[in-house]
Order: sequence, then structure tokens, then C-alpha cells
Amino acid sequence: ICKALYLCFCVQILPDVLTSHQVRVQVKACGLSPLDLKLLSDVGIQRDLIPVGREVAGVVLQVGPKVTFFQPEDEVVGILPLDSTCSGLCDVVDIDEHYLVQKPEKLSSVCVAAALRDGLSAYTALHTHARIAPGHTLLVMDGGSSFGLMCIQLACYHGVKVLTTSHSPQQHTFLEQLRPSVARVIPVYNNSSDLLPVVLEETGGLGVDIVIDSGVRLQEEEEEDEEKKLLPHKHDIISVLGVGGHWVTSHQDLQLDPPDCRLLHLKSASVSFLNPEVWTASSSSLRPQPEEAVPLYEATVAMETIQRHPKKKAVVQL
Repeated sequence: ICKALYLCFCVQILPDVLTSHQVRVQVKACGLSPLDLKLLSDVGIQRDLIPVGREVAGVVLQVGPKVTFFQPEDEVVGILPLDSTCSGLCDVVDIDEHYLVQKPEKLSSVCVAAALRDGLSAYTALHTHARIAPGHTLLVMDGGSSFGLMCIQLACYHGVKVLTTSHSPQQHTFLEQLRPSVARVIPVYNNSSDLLPVVLEETGGLGVDIVIDSGVRLQEEEEEDEEKKLLPHKHDIISVLGVGGHWVTSHQDLQLDPPDCRLLHLKSASVSFLNPEVWTASSSSLRPQPEEAVPLYEATVAMETIQRHPKKKAVVQL
């Protein structure tokens, strides 16, 4: 794996002229996250050298001719696409404007670069998959992880009752001191058998509406890896779900046996898979393909054409 990755600290040779929607950014901070090499292979990205560091925060130096969202000196943050050939550890990078957003003024570049990927993953898990709403109950497994912490904070701000698990005494103390606070921190570093009774106690015997994991154990056998020993067993997660509950899993190779499916069926519960790379799997952004923009005085004719041919699209330039 080490041979396949490289850190690019040097300044890359960049073109003098940017393409239509490209933005040239001077990088101020770059987040490092683990690479899923299997995913890269699955989507056909095979290179001898794979750049690392894709979550970037910096200042706009130059914009392409069709860039509309940014201008020089704007502070921005974004994620380089999965098939990007450049590393965020470069001094300057070119990135499509659709992968960038304005950096909040109150947050430092280091803070946003650290939070961006996990924040986007947490938002995807809670809103796209679980569709959280005020009054829901949520169990976040391993709340002390960077991803778990983002899930907790987002859920609390949306009026969700949050339960979470801790993997060490230090992590337990940290989670209990969080503000906004969680309803209950459940220690699993000694024995995970307390999970179900505590969840039932906190939910009046109903179970939680949503569970978000950071991986699961598929077998009951003892794990050699200490970290894997702390992962919940798939049966534990299904057991704590309430009727109509939703399980969002990060486990790529989840295997559900007939008894697992039967229990999910009895609860009318559902499972979905969280892929953190789903929004940046390609450098090809979603863009419309309308006809050439028409001036205002041709709007009437353009509208008549569209009315006759509903699949066409026109844009009026004012």
C-alpha cells in the first residue's frame, strides 16, 4: 500500500489558462483520510501512484471564464474528486468550482479541512439515508470517532435524542461533557451486553429510530484486533432498532443471514449503505446541456418551441 501512495509537497506545473469552470486555489490546509484502494479499483482508477490528501481549504487565486460562484481572494473549502490526479498537499491546485463552497468566516482553514469529509458523510447518513426529524431517537456507534462526533452534533442541533457508545474511559468522559449533550453514553469497552437493555430503558422499550455504525462484526468469534472487538455485532444493531427503524452502515461487505432478515422484516426496518465517496466519485460534475442562451427579445419564440417540444430546454440571458 505504501508504494501505491505518494505525498506531493511540490508545486505542480499548472496551465497558464484555466478551463471554463476551474478555480485555482492556494491551499492553506489539507485533510488526510484513509484511501479505499478497493473502491478505486472497482471504479476503474488504477495508477502506479495515487495522490493523497483531498479535503482542501484555501484562497482563490484565479477563476476560469465561466466560473460564477467565486472570485479571487475568496476563502473556499472543497474535496478533490476521487479520480483527481493532483494532491491536496500541493501549494496550488486547480479544482472545478462545483466541488467548492465558501469557507465560513468563523472557522479556520485547519478546522474546516478536518471536518469536511466526516461532516459530509454525517449529513448524508442523517438526511439522505435516515431522513432525521425532531423527536427521533438515534444511536451513534463509536461516538468518539471523527465521523461519530459529526453525527452526534448534527443530530443534536436538529432536535434528535442521541445515544452513543464509548470505546475507552477517556472517550466516555469526553462524550459526557459534549455540548449540546447526548442523552446517554453507553460504555462498550468492558462488555457490550449492556447495549440492548440501556437502549430499551432510554426509549421506553421501543428501540431507536436510527442506528449509524462505523463498522460491524459479522461473526461471534473472538477478534484478534482490539479495535474490531469493540465493533457491535450485526445482531446487536438489529435488536436495538425500533419498528420502522433504519440502520445506516459503513460496512461494505455486510452479510445478512435469513434470521437477520426475518428480524428486520418483523420490525419493518431497513438498511442502507453509506459510501463517503459517493458525491466525489468522478470529476465530471452534473451540468445542464441547454441550447445556446437566447436574448430576452427571443424569449417568446423560445417558449413556444419548448411548449411544442417539452424535452427541449432554453435559457434566457438577461
